[in-house]
Amino acid sequence: MTQESLDDLRYELELKNAEIDELTMELQERVEEINKLKLYSTKLKYEKKNLEDRLDTKIDYDKARIRELDDLEEKIKEKESIIEDKHDQVKYLRSLIDDYKEQLGRNTENLELQLKKLTKSYENLLAQKDEIIKKQDEQIANLTKANEEIVKSNKTNIISLKLQNEKYQEIIDKFTKTN
Repeated sequence: MTQESLDDLRYELELKNAEIDELTMELQERVEEINKLKLYSTKLKYEKKNLEDRLDTKIDYDKARIRELDDLEEKIKEKESIIEDKHDQVKYLRSLIDDYKEQLGRNTENLELQLKKLTKSYENLLAQKDEIIKKQDEQIANLTKANEEIVKSNKTNIISLKLQNEKYQEIIDKFTKTN
């Protein structure tokens, strides 16, 4: 081999070495880029996982909130049902009070009618006093006694009705206060 061909080979070898060095540097740069991309990919995976966790947490929170709202809606329905029941009870008690007022009015009218009848009977007995003097004293005493018992009975009935009316008024006041 000649010197010239040896020089050519050396030159070619140097060129190849330079090319190898260039390719090695390029390869090194590519490896660095790949490492950077791997790091970026890892970062993105971490961020994705973090976002998924946050999303799962948010979903769980929203589900719990929805359950709370459903529970609250159920409680509201229960309260509305209770309120409707209370309204029905108040209506019923008011109708009872109206019935008792009507009954009290009828009883008062009946008592007044009975008192008028008793008064007429008493007057008729007085007109007949000349004919039946002996029986008059007995009848007057009996009628007076009966009249007193009726009046006592009527007073007792009136007092009893008043007490009942007061009791029902207290019940209405209690239901009104609770509602």
